[in-house]
Amino acid sequence: MFAGVRLTGMLLMAVWAWHIGKSPLKLLGQSWDSLWYTRIATHGYGHTQVFAGGEVVQSDLAFFPLYPGLIRAVCTVLPVTPGGAGLLISWTAALAAAWGIFAVVDRLYGRRVATVTVALWGLLPHSVVLSMAYTEPVLVALSAWSLYSVLTRRWLLAGALAAVAGLSRPNAVALVAAVVLTAAYELLKGRQRGWRVWTGALLAPLGWASYVLHVGIRTGDPLGGYFAVQAGWSSRFDFGSGTLKFIRHLVSAPERFSFPMALVIVAVGVLLLALMAYGMDRRPPLALLVYTGVLVLITVGGAGFFESKPRFLLPAFPLLLPLACAMTKARPRAAVVVTAALAGLSMAYGTYLLTVAPMPM
Repeated sequence: MFAGVRLTGMLLMAVWAWHIGKSPLKLLGQSWDSLWYTRIATHGYGHTQVFAGGEVVQSDLAFFPLYPGLIRAVCTVLPVTPGGAGLLISWTAALAAAWGIFAVVDRLYGRRVATVTVALWGLLPHSVVLSMAYTEPVLVALSAWSLYSVLTRRWLLAGALAAVAGLSRPNAVALVAAVVLTAAYELLKGRQRGWRVWTGALLAPLGWASYVLHVGIRTGDPLGGYFAVQAGWSSRFDFGSGTLKFIRHLVSAPERFSFPMALVIVAVGVLLLALMAYGMDRRPPLALLVYTGVLVLITVGGAGFFESKPRFLLPAFPLLLPLACAMTKARPRAAVVVTAALAGLSMAYGTYLLTVAPMPM
């Protein structure tokens, strides 16, 4: 089902891309951040872009190493371009992520809710990213199976997967927090004992922390170097000040369609987090609450490219639990209408983002 909805979305995008004279595979495999990842895979780190008379410097050290490392590995064993390798990795990871999401939700709420959750995740407005040479599918696959390991008390596997996820994206710190805090809570409550819990909790932050420290040492500032690199991309945590400034700007001046759409998606994400935490008959376990809460906090509280914020929420699949539970209880006709509306929005908006919108995702 997940593969079907994503293939349909890609087919619609491809038809429109061909209509306007663009290559669908190039759009999917060589757009925006994909170019940075394939450059790193081909030439290694060390590339920078300088703008505004040298005042803004964007370094490729902002990009974590797992995805370009996988691209290089695939190119070594298969006769494909770096962009093609990135797509193969992303498509495979997206399927693994859908399977992992199903496993997590099925364990907590049953097969029907799990099926609807996977369908909704594949039909999110920004789900076109799951078909691109981006890192989100890899992060979600590792996160879903790490969370499943937490739920099934496989602490070593949970910690190991969190450590690998920490090498994929900056917001993988949400998964690290979920594993560590859940392990600490279980130990304090006396529900779990033994060296496996401790070891899993100690393993979880190693990937994320090692890369941040590596960039810091490379830039001459072990603790602050990575965050200085992110600041060059206007990416920093400012407790929502940048988000508020953007909202004021959006209210006072007309903007491209992607910007108000991004604001609506983020606002819906915050609402769904509140429903997830306080509005469900069976509240999700601590690991899912921490993981989702930190992802939403990073998205809302971080400055930077506002149009990218919906993409940052793609890993937060537990946000869909309130809607999925409601749809399984609704009349079939209502569920079909909601699904069809979301499918139309997702496929049309994904096509717009890749073929028309002039700003990065």
